[in-house]
Amino acid sequence: MERSESNSQFTADNIPNDNKALTENFNNILKCGDAWLPLNQGTLIMGVLNITPDSFYDGGRYLSPDASLRQAERLVNEGADIIDVGGESTRPGSESVSEEEELKRVIPVVRGIKKRFDVVISIDTTKKKVAREALREGAQIVNDISGLRFGAGTAETAAEFGAGMVLMHTPSRPKDMQNHTRYVSLIDDIIHSLEISVRKAVEIGVDPDGIMIDPGFGFGKTAEQNLIILKHLDRFRSLGKPVMIGTSNKSFIGSATGTDIDSRSEGTAATVAIGILNGAAAVRVHDVGRMKKVCRLADAVARIS
Repeated sequence: MERSESNSQFTADNIPNDNKALTENFNNILKCGDAWLPLNQGTLIMGVLNITPDSFYDGGRYLSPDASLRQAERLVNEGADIIDVGGESTRPGSESVSEEEELKRVIPVVRGIKKRFDVVISIDTTKKKVAREALREGAQIVNDISGLRFGAGTAETAAEFGAGMVLMHTPSRPKDMQNHTRYVSLIDDIIHSLEISVRKAVEIGVDPDGIMIDPGFGFGKTAEQNLIILKHLDRFRSLGKPVMIGTSNKSFIGSATGTDIDSRSEGTAATVAIGILNGAAAVRVHDVGRMKKVCRLADAVARIS
């Protein structure tokens, strides 16, 4: 199935032949497995697909493979460039699940998406075996919310498969991360942590052109700190990597707007637009259809000189 209104992806079959076009395109792409996503044709949209009973926004909605694939189809049709499949909730206070349970949740879904849809697949995990099995089934990006801090193996696995990586900042595991919100200098500390994560991934063998960074909205940050990060998001571009933001429906939006979990669409749209104008190259969202429209307008403004 073809994606609707999404960024086209380069593959081994359609990379331009002439050297100039090849060089220009490779300077503006995110390499992820057997696909290359353009970074100069608008903000990339990563659609969230949580196969969990306890995620903060959509926990329990897509536990069955059939429900998951129906949601994947919706995300694809609405214009997702990437589908991020996760089998472990990382909401504040959440407990880790076993490797076996995470595999049981995500692998059938990754397999089904790869078989049915033309979309890049990301596996949201910090576990080596889960990353490996998902990449074997066709995933092309490993989204490690720990920035390689929680355990060994995700970067090695991504390097082995030639996969892309998202490296996110968090000061601690979800169970207690909101007890670790004290920073010497918020932006500087996060940049330094992400710099270490990127350096480690590259030293292990992950393609430097396949790495995105994520400052980790809601992960060990207060509501005010999340707003500060959003306001100064352009500073993260100093790391020389595309910046992804994951603000969708998070509690700091509720704090700023006085809205509950089911009424944060407008707040999410505002964070997406502000993020793009401050340098975000990708957004991770639940509502791809609405946020696609937000991205289109924000991209148009961002292109104006």
